[in-house]
Amino acid sequence: MSQAILTYWQENGAEIWRALGQHLALSLLATLITMVIAIPLAVVLIDHRRAGEAVLQVASVIQTIPSLAILGLLIPLVGIGTVPALIALVLYAIMPVFSNTYAGLTNIDPRLIEAADAFGVSRRFKLFRVQLPLAMPMILTGLRLAAVMVIGTATLAALIGGGGLGTYILLGIQTNNNAALIIGAGLAAALALIASAMIKLLARGSWRWLAGGTVALLVISGTALGVTTWRNANRETITIAGKMGGEPEVLIHMYKDLIQAADPSVHVAVKPNFGGTAFLFKGLTSGKIDIYPEFTGTVLQSLVKTDQAVPHQPAKAYQQAKQLLARQFQLTYLPPMAYQNGYMMTVRRADAERYQLQTIGDLQRVPQFQAAYDPDFYQQADGWPGLQQAYGLQFSKVRTMEPALRYEALADKHVDVTDGYTTDPQIKEYDLVVLEDDQAFFPPYQGAPLMSTTFAKAHPKVVQALNRLAGKVTTAQMQALNYAVTVKHEKAATVARRFLKDQGLID
Repeated sequence: MSQAILTYWQENGAEIWRALGQHLALSLLATLITMVIAIPLAVVLIDHRRAGEAVLQVASVIQTIPSLAILGLLIPLVGIGTVPALIALVLYAIMPVFSNTYAGLTNIDPRLIEAADAFGVSRRFKLFRVQLPLAMPMILTGLRLAAVMVIGTATLAALIGGGGLGTYILLGIQTNNNAALIIGAGLAAALALIASAMIKLLARGSWRWLAGGTVALLVISGTALGVTTWRNANRETITIAGKMGGEPEVLIHMYKDLIQAADPSVHVAVKPNFGGTAFLFKGLTSGKIDIYPEFTGTVLQSLVKTDQAVPHQPAKAYQQAKQLLARQFQLTYLPPMAYQNGYMMTVRRADAERYQLQTIGDLQRVPQFQAAYDPDFYQQADGWPGLQQAYGLQFSKVRTMEPALRYEALADKHVDVTDGYTTDPQIKEYDLVVLEDDQAFFPPYQGAPLMSTTFAKAHPKVVQALNRLAGKVTTAQMQALNYAVTVKHEKAATVARRFLKDQGLID
């Protein structure tokens, strides 16, 4: 394993250092902003106990909200990338800093405060020479907790294109690449330990050092963020996002290469592992991302409102999806690729032979089975809810699991049945058996670029470039591409570019 980690670092060193810098900058800025908000707020509320307790309650409630839920709520308001991640981190970090500062200031021995008042000192003198120095150990404890929490939570920024070390954690999970996972998680843990140690050193100084360092770091971070924003503002950026997994990442890199081949002056930003369908669709309809690959079956089952039955002919399914998206959301759905990436159910070969499982209907005979599903499949109408009703299936236990992990759990006998896609390379890797959909429950699934109609009209060259994929990429080809990324751990960008060149789609 150590050799695999070293090799991975040698091949991706520049990108890893860049991700480390992004993670450090995001965590540092979030911690500093939290200090600027929470510490003065606690000072103001020293003599307003009822208001102070109310703020503590609000901060505690925020802590109970799942981080992904906060990120999902922020996307329509402030977009994707660094800003929503920064807001979410600050919201989470306020509670430990405020609560410790408030507790430190309000639990000072009353006799010391009375003594200061007896000498007739000013409120300012009392605050900076008596109260803050006495409360400083508590303040720094809260700051250490917040810094460690921020560094750990910042890994989720990768889900909304915020970069950082979470990119390698997600990559490692999605592609079963332990080297990437260990590097991402190890560096995040190291950052947390270093931050904790540095704040502990601050405790040996005075509050003046803390205040001065905070101001200096805020100026540096703010300047860096301003320069980055100014640079990005001077050129148009087309943002392409993808769902979690190797295949969506290959697709978005294909889109990027085709667009830049048609117009080299365009800057394209790709956001892999962006999240589930609802996350992406919300980002697209709110204008925070420009393009993402979506599948016809998902559109008809989960995104549009329709009383029509889902056609089982791929061409009819695409036309219906295209018309409904245009009518209901003013979205443009470009022509799909050739391959079908439909849902399927799979079991271990030994279990298929033991229980004579050939079709999904045969699963009625094994109610003792435990199932694990992708979160999208678990909740979508074309997933587990509809499948369970159509086939009358009952299992002893059903749980959700990240897409890359559910195959490993199946192979290791932690679960007995799982969902998947017909192009998944793990079917071959783990020698699994795909069960026949004998009732033709699953609708056609062909992938195609989805974008707003306004964007499509404003970017005819982009539309023309992406249309070069129409009718291309067979199921066998996509399986091979997925295998290269997920099993052989090749970079999705490299795999996508090589395929486009081999097919003569780019030079």
